[in-house]
Amino acid sequence: MNNIVLNYLLKNFLKTFLIVLAIAYSFGIILNLFEEIEFFKHSNVSVFVPLLLTSIFVPSLIINLLPFVIFVSSMVFMIKIRNNKDLLTLKVYGYSNVKIFFILALTSFILGWFILFIVNPMTSSMVKYYEMTKSKHARDIDHLVTYNKNGLWIKENINDADRIITAARPNGLNLVEVTIFQFKKKYSLDKKILAKSANIKSNNWILNDVTIFELKNGILVKKKFESYQIKSNYNHKKINNLFNNSDTISFMELLTDQKKMLNNGYSKQFLNESLHSRLVLPFFLFLMTALASILTMHTLKKSDNFRYIILGLIVSILIYYFKDLSIALGKTDRIPLVISIWVPIITLFFFNIVGVLQINER
Repeated sequence: MNNIVLNYLLKNFLKTFLIVLAIAYSFGIILNLFEEIEFFKHSNVSVFVPLLLTSIFVPSLIINLLPFVIFVSSMVFMIKIRNNKDLLTLKVYGYSNVKIFFILALTSFILGWFILFIVNPMTSSMVKYYEMTKSKHARDIDHLVTYNKNGLWIKENINDADRIITAARPNGLNLVEVTIFQFKKKYSLDKKILAKSANIKSNNWILNDVTIFELKNGILVKKKFESYQIKSNYNHKKINNLFNNSDTISFMELLTDQKKMLNNGYSKQFLNESLHSRLVLPFFLFLMTALASILTMHTLKKSDNFRYIILGLIVSILIYYFKDLSIALGKTDRIPLVISIWVPIITLFFFNIVGVLQINER
């Protein structure tokens, strides 16, 4: 009998979760599709391209909102079994409020790890494809930054002159083994600049150990400088912001390839933030399911449904903004960044402890 009851709880809870997930995915498709159509309205692409890009982008968005999806799923499931008297029947078979609470919360906890190790690598690859496809159709082609196995490539327009910059790799605030091709109109080569390194902290790049090849009257003139300065549209912060999209990095990569990503120019702070933001997911799902169970187990009255739905929405909004506020404090160095990511989890944990003690008495 215990196995039948357990199967009933798990089956119906996961069924409710999948229904809410499908609804959230559908809303995500509708909302993001308008943005993609706006982006491609001047491009000669098939109508299926915006739809395809939307369908592969939304799963990553849903993962970021998963704690709130699981919270709504748990609320809906608990209200349903309370209204049809199944909650009362479960208590007759020896399932206390606390036992039901732990079954649902542990299911969400396991689901969180499944998403991190199985689903997240797939969604990360999908976001990479999404960004690569959109970059190919970007309207602003005068300025382009890309990073691949051949290093960093930058195309920019400065004072009606085009410039192509390549670097073997980033190294902190510097680019290593820099080559700059500067063109006149119609891509006529003006000069070629070679530098061992370039400090790109600001838009005024400082090149070191520089060799310049410049065409003058059809003759190639070679000049050497210990230091040379050029002005660029890009600096270290701007380039980092272009590539620091944590959705393109999977949890597995953060665990196994951090050293490689540091060598590729990712900042230690960004990687730590991404890792801990992923790591909190199973705990967040556990606590949001627990919170939903606590809110709906205080009474068996159907008349309280509307009140708990409104309360659930208010709680979700408060948690969402509290989470954002905490991370903002971490990014501005008011509190350590890692602690700022875990503060909402710790707060929810203590709140749930009080709630569990209350529902255990009922």
